Amino acid sequence: MRFGITQTFDCSYLPDEQERLLVYADNPLLQAERYGQLIQLGFRRSGEQIYRPHCAECSACESVRVPVEDFIPSKSQKRLLNKNKNLTIRTSNTMSPDYYPLYERYINERHADGTMYPPSEEQFTNFVACDWKSPMYIEAYDGEHLIAVAVTDVVDHENIPHGLSALYTFFDPNYENQSLGTWMILQQIVLAKAHRRPFVYLGYYVEGCKKMSYKHKFHPFEQFSHNNWLRIDKNPAY
Repeated sequence: MRFGITQTFDCSYLPDEQERLLVYADNPLLQAERYGQLIQLGFRRSGEQIYRPHCAECSACESVRVPVEDFIPSKSQKRLLNKNKNLTIRTSNTMSPDYYPLYERYINERHADGTMYPPSEEQFTNFVACDWKSPMYIEAYDGEHLIAVAVTDVVDHENIPHGLSALYTFFDPNYENQSLGTWMILQQIVLAKAHRRPFVYLGYYVEGCKKMSYKHKFHPFEQFSHNNWLRIDKNPAY
């Protein structure tokens, strides 16, 4: 496989750091197949691009995945599941016109200090949509009111179900007290287990970035470090 390396740019997660990416740059007709291989080597998708951090002086970004058969919800996660038991989940393979207004509110009210602000429909589509890989949209409803969407890739390897990759979740800011970000990951774990997919990939954990700390709260988890998946078991009774 052939890869390219981007120019360096300001890191999105750590102040005063520079970031660059290693990007898949081979036959575009093979991207869907390669994705199933590369995600197991710490890569991730954003729009049409399959990438992995490739920084010269920093290795803080490490991919995290949850082995769903071994996952044990913590006491706080069990309370959250009970708290949100009135909510319902639906899945779709088609982007709904209802998604962008929800995404726009989410970015404007919760991430106005981030790199995705200000939001636009073009930015949203370029980030989520992909010609060679149509994502699954996991929708959360309070009655008939759409309150959250988890954009999720269904990943196979050599035609064998492999995992779900959590690309991005956005939700109604009025439901902030429902901890919908965590709850939607729990729903992805439930779906992966039901469909016999052994892993849920959570993207990159960044040491020193508080916004990424939630990724270490699903136990056990595995972290891709020095080209190996290292399993980390912790007592979930926190």
